[in-house]
Amino acid sequence: MTLVFTLMLEMLLFLTGAGAQSVTQPDDHITVSEGAHLELKCSYSSSVSPYLFWYVHYPDQGLQLLLKYVSGDNLVSGIRGFEAEFRKSEKSFHLRKTPAHWKDSAKYFCALSDTVPGAAGGAEHKPPGPFIHMGQ
Repeated sequence: MTLVFTLMLEMLLFLTGAGAQSVTQPDDHITVSEGAHLELKCSYSSSVSPYLFWYVHYPDQGLQLLLKYVSGDNLVSGIRGFEAEFRKSEKSFHLRKTPAHWKDSAKYFCALSDTVPGAAGGAEHKPPGPFIHMGQ
């Protein structure tokens, strides 16, 4: 069985500061076999040290926060066996999971903020994100 991961190249930004900031998910389609290693790439651009997030939207469910990086340990563990590694030198925050499972079919997207959401009253923008689909 094969998992097909389709990324729509859309992003989520928390707009709270004056600096230019963005996130990029370069892949638009990823195919992963059931039980294999899954990696979804996220690169960011920010003039300040950002807070980074991965969200997931499973079919027929609400938006869920998978994990977030605020500070401290660069390897972040999230729900459902997902993890991401903050690499400041590469400006990346790639999402990983081993093994991938058909239940991982969903929309995934990366986000950044220059302040913790809720702490500064910033605007929040939530477009649809990358879609992960399981194929055979």
